[in-house]
Amino acid sequence: MKNMALLIDANVVLDYLLKRQPQYTDAMITAYYCEKYNVKSYIAFHTVSIIWYHLRKIPKAERRKLLLNVTNLFTVVSAPHEKVVDAIKQENFPDFEDCLQEKCALAVNADFIVTNNTKDFKASTIPAVTPAEMLKIFFAEMERNNET
Repeated sequence: MKNMALLIDANVVLDYLLKRQPQYTDAMITAYYCEKYNVKSYIAFHTVSIIWYHLRKIPKAERRKLLLNVTNLFTVVSAPHEKVVDAIKQENFPDFEDCLQEKCALAVNADFIVTNNTKDFKASTIPAVTPAEMLKIFFAEMERNNET
């Protein structure tokens, strides 16, 4: 599991930070396993501004603290210029932001994109899984490695 790389979608981070039900528990446990088992876990550069926007009702000092905690847990990654241009040209992704997520995941050779909107990643070359599905993968990997 330590060699696994994940790109965590903005919606999962927001579920965790805002304790949005019913996804909160799976998002929180996914974050916990990423930290506990040193999983290479990333968020896309633009996810930071998405989180900032969604936390706008929280005082700025607290928002900054939350974002610093997020960036301590997940490494921020971006995609090169050519990949962003390629994302703009992609017509098979229903959501441009999700296409950018995939380009960032490709930049770090992620094994999975962890998202609550797997249907929006049908065109992705990297498999998209929900946090619940990711936890099943974690548990299976732990059993294989006898880490439980």
